[in-house]
Order: sequence, then structure tokens, then C-alpha cells
Amino acid sequence: MTSKFLKVFKPFTHLTFEVKKPDRTVSFKEKAVWTIVCLVVYFIMISVPLYGIEETVGQADPFFAMRAILASQRGTLGELGIGPIVTAGLIMQLLVGSQIIKVDFNNSEERALYTGAQKVLSVLMVLFQAGAYLFGGAYGEEVTLLTGSLIFLQLLAAGLVIMLMDELIQKGYGLGSGISLFIAAGVSFSILNGLFGFTEGIGADPAGRYYGAIIAFFYGLANNEKFINVIYRPLNPDIIAFLATILVFGIVIYVESMRIEIPISHAKYKIPARYPIKFLYTSNIPVILASALFANVYFISQILYKRVSGNPLVDLIGRWDFTGEQPMPTGGLVYFTTAPRGISQIVDDPIRAVIYLVILVAACMIFSVIWLETAGMGPRDVAKQLLDADMQIPGFRRNPKVLEKYLERYIPIAALLGGLFIGVLAGFADFLGALGTGTGILLTTGIIKQYSEIIAKERLAEISPAVRGFLGME
Repeated sequence: MTSKFLKVFKPFTHLTFEVKKPDRTVSFKEKAVWTIVCLVVYFIMISVPLYGIEETVGQADPFFAMRAILASQRGTLGELGIGPIVTAGLIMQLLVGSQIIKVDFNNSEERALYTGAQKVLSVLMVLFQAGAYLFGGAYGEEVTLLTGSLIFLQLLAAGLVIMLMDELIQKGYGLGSGISLFIAAGVSFSILNGLFGFTEGIGADPAGRYYGAIIAFFYGLANNEKFINVIYRPLNPDIIAFLATILVFGIVIYVESMRIEIPISHAKYKIPARYPIKFLYTSNIPVILASALFANVYFISQILYKRVSGNPLVDLIGRWDFTGEQPMPTGGLVYFTTAPRGISQIVDDPIRAVIYLVILVAACMIFSVIWLETAGMGPRDVAKQLLDADMQIPGFRRNPKVLEKYLERYIPIAALLGGLFIGVLAGFADFLGALGTGTGILLTTGIIKQYSEIIAKERLAEISPAVRGFLGME
């Protein structure tokens, strides 16, 4: 089944752009430069408006609730953000996890086929999402064929650039992952805007200014407003959201340090060491995939409801209210996969909050387990990595099956518990109205922590190249 399915994509892989792996060791300084270049290009993309939408940029935003985790910005070249890449990865994860296709990730040919198929699927998702934006009326209902074509081509080109930058970083020319980098950048931009933004907003002063939480706080104090109105502004960034953001940062930094350390030693020199298995073993990947799934339900449901409302199946997926400034889900699956933001929304419908949290946690746990195999983080892969680095667990034979069975006591449980915790934390952060969304804050904190570890590894590898293999940097 694997070969038949994946080989369908093989002829098309030659039509996609590819960044070749470096044939030399890229220095830390060079990686840092390429990472900064990609970051600068990304910020330019989310700042440059799409040509041809000046009159329609104020239309309702189809992805309003999902911008932070998609690393996208409304009406700009970065409109699609990392959505197509994450959606393609999500589809492949679901196919592998449900055993519809079986991939041996230890087989280099099958792994290459899988990667190629995912890349082709990412391009298809760029085409689909760009077309869906136009078809769904995101830029107005009166867009001409010429204007629509220009917008489509801009979205396509921008989507391919983001794909190339992500691949450039992941292939070893940059630090970490392009997806993680862009998410952290987008969420950071959103947090700063939420704290210090001077844009119009609901609940601002009569002139429509002072949208940011910090600005509004001092403005309220200066005008002797009631204290509750100074710290709490429904549907707007406020001091409670600011404190929730700091709380989530603190919790994630603390939990990131929780780990089980397995004693290991070098087979020849008997040098003792420890192999850490983190509590958040699969890091922030499960919540990225879960959020991408919710985002696509959110987006597709809007398009269907606009075009064929009244259909029982469409209503089951989601019902919408388009009378306000932003479209709001009022029922169906999409209603329960969109986080209630702020205490007032939870009080209005506590059942929705509970169902949303259950769905989010379940999705995070499932994706966490699936990610073990597809990312090469399962017990078998870790056992092989240890043996290849001439490491062993004292008291156990240097046999891959023995090591795999030993690691099965810890790794799957860590993945499940980590997925559960990250889902609960993201959900409650959303409930408190954390700036940048709870999921976005959670991801950004984890990403910043990962980058600190990556930089430390890179510096260590430069000082002592012999440890590159043990650090998994070959």
C-alpha cells in the first residue's frame, strides 16, 4: 500500500523546488545569518499588502481565530502563513496514524517518498487555500477575473517562498525549524500589538484609540475609571490577559525542565552519562497539528455555510453568524473546536468550554503518539541512535530489541502525558484570554526554549566536533 500511494506523487516531486542538503558542515555563524535572513523576509511578507485588495482588506477575516498559530497576517503576502505546510503534514500524519498507508521510516527510499509526497501535497494545499480564499469571498464578492488572478498568483508565490524558507532551515542551513520560527515570530508580533498597539478596537476610548492592554491600563488610570474597567475589557486585550500570558510562559518553562534521565555509558570507554526523556517529549508538535485541524474545519465550514446553508450536513459541520465585524460560529462541530476567549464567553456557555477542552486534549494525545513514529522519536529509533553512538544502558545487553523494550517503559507514556498536559494548558490559556491565544503562547514559549537548546548544542558541536553524532547533528 505504501509504494502504490506514495509513488503516485513521485513524478510530481520533480516539479517542486528543492533545497539540497549541505555537503559540508555549516558553521553556527552561517546558520544564524540564514535564520535571520528568513525571519526578515517573513516579516516583510506579513507587512506588505496584497496588490489589488485595497478596497476589500477590511472584509471579515476567515481565519481570525487562527492567525497566531498559522503565522499569518490578514491581507498581506503572508496571508496563508504556514497553513498549507502544516495542513499537508496533518493529512500525512493522519494517513500514517490510521494505517491507511504504511511507511518504513528506517527505509531511506520510503522516507524520501514520504517527504516528496508531503511537499507535493503542500503545494496543492497552497493552490487549494488560495483558491478557497477567493471563492469564499475573503476579498469581497466583486473581485474581477484579472484582480482575482493577480491575488491568486501572489498567494501562490508567497506560499512557495515560505515553503522554501522552511526547507532551507530544516535542511541544515538554519537553526531549528522554519515552521517553529515563523510561529514564534507571528505570536510575538501579536503579543506586542496586544500590549502596545494603537489601532482601533472595541471598548477603546471615544476616539477609537488605545487598543493595547498596557496603553489602555494607563489611559484608564489617568482618567479615574473604575478599577474593574481598567483591568478587564471584554473582547479586548487587558491586564488579565497580560497576566495569563506571563503565567503560561512560566508554567511551560518550568515543565520543559521536567524529565526522566536514563543512565547510559559508552560501550568502550565506560564513560557514564544520562539520556533525558522530557515530560513534553513531543514538544509543541501535537498542539500545532490539532490547531491546524481545527483551523481547516473553521475555514471550510465558513465557505460551505456561505454557499449552501440549510444543508443538514453543512449545519452539522458548522453554523455561522455573519452580521458582526467578524464571522462567529453559533453551532455545529466548528462551534466546539473554536476556543471561547475570555471569562465572559465561558460563563455564557460552560458546556462549550468543557467540550472544546476534551476535544483539544484528545487530539493532542493522539497526534503525540502518531508523531513518535513519523518523526523517528519512538523507542526503536532512540535505541538505534544510542547503539550507533556506541552507548549502552548499564546492566543490559547491547541489543536493539532489549533497548527498545526498556525504552517502551518511558517514551510512549511521556508522549501521552505530555500531549494531555499541553492540551489542557493551551485550553485554559485560551479561556483566560492570553495574548496571542493560549496555543500561540504555549508554542512560542516551547519554541524559544528549543532554540536556546539548539544554540547550546551548536556551540558545543563547534568546540568539540566529535560529539556531533551523539547530539544527532550529523
